[in-house]
Amino acid sequence: LRQLKAIGVRIAIDDFGTGYSSFAYLAQFPIDVLKIDKSFISAIFDSSSTAAIVHTLIQLGKMLELEIVAEGVENDEQRRFLVSEKVSSVQGFLFARPMEAHDVERLLNGTAGHSPRAVASS
Repeated sequence: LRQLKAIGVRIAIDDFGTGYSSFAYLAQFPIDVLKIDKSFISAIFDSSSTAAIVHTLIQLGKMLELEIVAEGVENDEQRRFLVSEKVSSVQGFLFARPMEAHDVERLLNGTAGHSPRAVASS
């Protein structure tokens, strides 16, 4: 991983908080991006403890100077929570559904009916 980072490859921990992810990885590996698993994002408002976990993961990532990506954002309430937490990168069905490569190109060129930026800022 260090050799990959040395040649400019950015390293992300995907689905952090589930499966085999561990806080030890944050110290052991040259990580650039912490992706918070969608299971936490979808349950932000189910309990105060889930919201506290998401808040803590975001703050931990910021303290370690990692880019934070919230996965699985599906509604504007989740997006507003993440904006209030100053998470700059989110992904999920709120912005776009899975699509073919030519549709992605149209979306990014602004010829698919709406641009990702318009959806993200609305």
